[in-house]
Amino acid sequence: MSAENLKKEAAEAALDYVKSGMKLGLGTGSTANYFIKALGKKVANGFDILCVPTSIASQELAKSLNIPLTTLDATSKLDLVVDGADELDEALNLIKGGGGALLREKIVAAASSQMIVIADDSKLVNHLGAFPLPVEVVPFGAGATIEMMKQAIKNAASSGAIRLRNNVDGTPFVTDGGHYIYDCALGQILNPKQLAQNLNLIPGVVEHGLFIGLSKVAILATATGIKKIEIL
Repeated sequence: MSAENLKKEAAEAALDYVKSGMKLGLGTGSTANYFIKALGKKVANGFDILCVPTSIASQELAKSLNIPLTTLDATSKLDLVVDGADELDEALNLIKGGGGALLREKIVAAASSQMIVIADDSKLVNHLGAFPLPVEVVPFGAGATIEMMKQAIKNAASSGAIRLRNNVDGTPFVTDGGHYIYDCALGQILNPKQLAQNLNLIPGVVEHGLFIGLSKVAILATATGIKKIEIL
């Protein structure tokens, strides 16, 4: 089974957790897109749902499928968010932000009573860090922020190159919030909670891609079927 088919399978399995009348967060990325499309089919058949998208891209896809949308200003508490992950471990610590929407994704996840991660099983790892950790940074004073990030990473017993994310034309990638993303190639993050805390203390860091303690359920599609990880 192809990676795309596995993503689609995981996304559709998450529909079992969605009930009529829920207020739902819509994730961002290729796996989340499969979920949004599957949800759109239910809405077309009269399913009652109200959704907050985590990016402009997800918003446009949901609009095209006539999925009813709201904002966290109008609806400050959500029942559920369904989103993908770039990496996850057995404790459901996540790395997110490969698509550049980590700030809005984390805001929506924190406003949700439950977060369900959908992915293919290649995203499950023993230790986070093979996927470069995205850190969203204010452009002003970015050089000083990067030096503080290096120290924060060192203090969490990790190390690795920090690179500005660029578009294909070489210009800096800019998030929906107007910030830069620096990708930290750490190889292995032995203490994700400590690293998250260290990065949170840096003024120029808007947010980072470590999602710690936000998800209690992961739905992973494998070649032999669906695998679920649930944290009680």
